[in-house]
Amino acid sequence: MKKKIAVITTGGDAPGMNAALRAVIRTAVSCGMEITGVRKGWWGFLEDDYIPLDSKSVSGIISTGGTFLKTRRCPLSKTADGLKTISENLKKIAPDGLIVIGGDGSMRAADAIAKKSGVPVIGIPASIDNDIAGTDETIGFDTAVNTVLSAVDKIRDTATSHERVFIAEVMGRDSGFLALSAGLESGYEIILIPEIKTDKKEVLKKIKAFTSEKSSLIIVMAEGAGSSDELAGYLGKMTNLKVRVSKLGYIQRGGSPSVDSRVLAAVLGYEAVMLLKNNKKNLMCAWVKDSFTTVPLAYPASHKKKLNLKWLRIAEVLAGQK
Repeated sequence: MKKKIAVITTGGDAPGMNAALRAVIRTAVSCGMEITGVRKGWWGFLEDDYIPLDSKSVSGIISTGGTFLKTRRCPLSKTADGLKTISENLKKIAPDGLIVIGGDGSMRAADAIAKKSGVPVIGIPASIDNDIAGTDETIGFDTAVNTVLSAVDKIRDTATSHERVFIAEVMGRDSGFLALSAGLESGYEIILIPEIKTDKKEVLKKIKAFTSEKSSLIIVMAEGAGSSDELAGYLGKMTNLKVRVSKLGYIQRGGSPSVDSRVLAAVLGYEAVMLLKNNKKNLMCAWVKDSFTTVPLAYPASHKKKLNLKWLRIAEVLAGQK
């Protein structure tokens, strides 16, 4: 009998999700599996919103951002009743396995549903924040970093021309991976991340040191590091500098996935299906030291990924801080 599996994209979208779906679906078809797509995240299980998938379903999507299955936040996936309904419907449509493509919240929900339903579940980490424990990189992170680099490099042109200080606010409500990686790679003068409490007086001190030698600079600030507007007001008040805020917002989520994001999506998507084919269950696909591996699905659900704070010191030195 054909194995019946399902695939779902949940939580925030990330560039490369479509590439991962393509890899999952075409690998499943090559293995003789029957695969169903669950639409609009966990809501699909609550609203019976499913579509049958085949190789033609994913033609031409490898270069597109977002997810053709759609995604939506689902608070009910965190409740006992919601988990019960999702688990019961999962057993009906895909008794042989579910592949969940999403971020850290998605992995927590996947772990809970795996335990509740008894159906084998495999996770694929996809998030622009790169904050999922157990994997060095998540699908979409490389694309988002390059989006930030491109945008803020353009902002520097204006900062230099008008002799201004710019605060470039990037995504990262709970983690600074995006801000730190972009800052290290591009030479921004000051990097502010949620992992280290923002000290406005310390930022002011650094700005004064920089502006004694240059008339413009860039501060890259993760959204979870504080209010960029408040910081701009404070710095403008305490100096004679013109301080402007540029919030990059949702452009960081979109766009055609980079080569790295596509390769990661292809490998993890393929391996996820092979795990189900070989009767493995409740694992998350991971990329560690440039190689595929797995970790228990419960691991990212119960661990927080740590940022390498040495990178921050490296960035400070290369930016000219003493």
